Amino acid sequence: MAPASDDRKARKALGSAADEVVLDLEDAVTADNKSSARDTAAGLVAEFGDRRPVSIRINAFDTEWFDADVAACAAMGPSLGSLILPKAESVTHLAAVDRLLGDAPARLQILVETPLGIRDIGPICGASDRLDAVIIGYADLGATLGRSSTAPRSVWHPIQDAVLVAARAAGVSVVDGPHLTIADDDSFRNAKTWVRDLGFDGTWVIHPAQIDSATEIFTPDPEAVADARRVLAALDAAAARGDGAAKLDGRMLDEALAVSARRVLAKVGSA
Repeated sequence: MAPASDDRKARKALGSAADEVVLDLEDAVTADNKSSARDTAAGLVAEFGDRRPVSIRINAFDTEWFDADVAACAAMGPSLGSLILPKAESVTHLAAVDRLLGDAPARLQILVETPLGIRDIGPICGASDRLDAVIIGYADLGATLGRSSTAPRSVWHPIQDAVLVAARAAGVSVVDGPHLTIADDDSFRNAKTWVRDLGFDGTWVIHPAQIDSATEIFTPDPEAVADARRVLAALDAAAARGDGAAKLDGRMLDEALAVSARRVLAKVGSA
């Protein structure tokens, strides 16, 4: 993520190896710079959006900048990867985005970072056909709960699991929020390995130094990819024979394993 008000930092992020770059109109931009940052973001999306995924984090629903931010995103057309709504905490918030976007092709991601957003995460995840991903925002959520964003994993596990289940039920991706340090250290890698093993699809990072480790952690290794292909091939062969079941390496294969295999291949662009 990079502040849309800082052209140098934004361009540096856009030149990185990150899968997606988020241009921020919210926390990283002062009130006096909201309008100019919006214009800068539009120019950067027009310049880079056809070459790489570029998304924009707008200001929250209850701010004076919300309507103008959504309208600007709507005007960016297909070059914009997605609009990211922070502090999403009700179906009403997503409905407002849908209404203001109208026929624009923009996709939607949401940050859940308030107690209301966590409490109502199920209905929220099913509130818009545009929704592609849900991200947990630990800093704001921790502040509201009175909980340290760096609290032990066991403290955050119930929230992570609730968001994961709701997102999967709605058929959308679930992404971990940024580790609130800039170092690529054991703390960062252990935290991201934990959420990967929980089932998360990826993570945000706030510093380029963390990109390579995040990519390595969330990219399936070659053995997992090869196994996924073999699982699907065995199931296809069984279906062609008219068999109701398939076996592979002593395993009975079923649709649950096929779902897991497809998810692995989707992560490497081979689904």
